Amino acid sequence: MEQGVGDNRNDKYVFLCCESDYCNREGPTDPIPGLWENWMTATVAACVLFVLLFVILIFTVRRQRHQRLRPHYNCDDSTEAPDLPILGGVSLKSMIEMTTSGSGSGLPLLVQRSIARQIQLADSIGKGRFGEVWRGRWRGENVAVKIFSSREERSWFREAEIYQTVMLRHDNILGFIAADNKDNGTWTQLWLITDYHEYGSLFDYLYRNTVDVAGMIRMALSIATGLAHLHMEIVGTQGKPAIAHRDLKSKNILVKTNGTCAIGDLGLAVRYDVTTDRVDIPLNNRVGTKRYMAPEVLDDTINMNHFDSFKRADVYAMGLVFWEIARRCNVGGIYDEYQLPFYDMVPSDPTIEEMRKVVCTDSQRPSIPNRWQACEALSGMSKVMKECWYQNAAARLTALRVKKTLSNFNIPSNNII
Repeated sequence: MEQGVGDNRNDKYVFLCCESDYCNREGPTDPIPGLWENWMTATVAACVLFVLLFVILIFTVRRQRHQRLRPHYNCDDSTEAPDLPILGGVSLKSMIEMTTSGSGSGLPLLVQRSIARQIQLADSIGKGRFGEVWRGRWRGENVAVKIFSSREERSWFREAEIYQTVMLRHDNILGFIAADNKDNGTWTQLWLITDYHEYGSLFDYLYRNTVDVAGMIRMALSIATGLAHLHMEIVGTQGKPAIAHRDLKSKNILVKTNGTCAIGDLGLAVRYDVTTDRVDIPLNNRVGTKRYMAPEVLDDTINMNHFDSFKRADVYAMGLVFWEIARRCNVGGIYDEYQLPFYDMVPSDPTIEEMRKVVCTDSQRPSIPNRWQACEALSGMSKVMKECWYQNAAARLTALRVKKTLSNFNIPSNNII
């Protein structure tokens, strides 16, 4: 049997020829049904694909040309990068205010990670048991980068969690910017990024500088204001739980350029959950600084289930910080050298037992110089201190009461806070 094709008029048909007469009289047949329709579909699809590829090509070329013409800023804070705030002139503070919508709960997580990856570390500005603190640069703005060691992951996570509490943001609480983890090729670094204050901690500032009467009151009032905000519970849908610091000391307080202070290092903080009536105690191995521990903490009589117990311990520590500031108050050219509380009663790194003997057994407190009684402001400060460090925790002032008391101190009109 032979296979042949028809004439030109019907060349899409295939004819079969056989040896007998009229064997193909039934007419042409189509052994491959739909061949023509399939060919047309393939042709149309190819045309559509070609058009799409052409459009994509045009779009890519135009986009690359547009990017070459627009200003390009490097993510690194190098010499080529402009020394300007990010986002076309928007500062960190403005960006935080815009993105948090007033909630004060921190930047969105994706924004935080974007910021962290654009920071260039400049120089180390401090070390502690958690790790290091660096000054970083982010598009022309200074930031502080607290780098935790990997074994301090719980502290890093806890501090980031506390900083992002709704409505926590306040002028006298260290401003939180972002938290992220970064792999440097050898190990994972845990970063906590906050506002940078060039004067450093209150400990460093008082070691190098003295303050006048107005400066002393300004610092003390700002610390009391920050602690009062931390302790305060704000009720509402955008409410804030009451928070206790648990490690308040001069090294955890930052000095701002206007002479006021901001409370930082919230890694040991606890929150009070009003719905369950429970204290949210962090699961980490760190304890507060022994030198600043209240009597009830040293002798282990503090009621861990009563949130006010933690607030009263904070107030005790705040009284010791006030003593540090008052010693450096320069009145008529007279002031004392900087010292830590109990410097003349315990070693430089005291044990719990040594502190317990001085504070609990002997009921000792830092000494008040006689000269303070000759200055109204220093005399008033000494009275506030004593009411902060009472042995009986329930008798101590609250942070809010301290704030109100200091607000009534007389300050020269040109030094209004």
